Amino acid sequence: MGEAGFKVSAVQNHFSLLYRSSERGGVLDYCQRNGIEFWSYMVLEQGALTGRFSPENPMPAESDRGRKYNPVLPQLKALTDEMTAIGKQHNASCSQVGIAWAIAKGTMPIVGATKEHHVTEAAEAAKIQLTTAEVQRLETLADATGIDTRGDWEHSMEN
Repeated sequence: MGEAGFKVSAVQNHFSLLYRSSERGGVLDYCQRNGIEFWSYMVLEQGALTGRFSPENPMPAESDRGRKYNPVLPQLKALTDEMTAIGKQHNASCSQVGIAWAIAKGTMPIVGATKEHHVTEAAEAAKIQLTTAEVQRLETLADATGIDTRGDWEHSMEN
């Protein structure tokens, strides 16, 4: 209980394979050590980590997400290809692997859903158990992209 008489029970932060500032800055570990739920949003980076988009099939160019992610889709190809390959081993989609990764990191993903199948896919992703090697491979490929998806509203949590 803090001085004001209340306890923080949850944190909601941007957290994805491409943006792990909460992990690198110690926020995720702090939450886990202190029984604070960590709700991760933008886990699929507005669709960029779903495997649906590529240089050949970009996001709508006039959209904010298209302007942000279309220029880096070539850099994401190795990562999304590996997410798809891991998904095949688990009878899952690329999207489900991204969600399963966030769960494996000890977070509760908040997934945007615009279609019914998005909801059922997200629920099924909770059943996927990624191996330590799969998690490390995904993170290595994510780091190799050199992409920083920190939003203009966010401050880095890293030292």
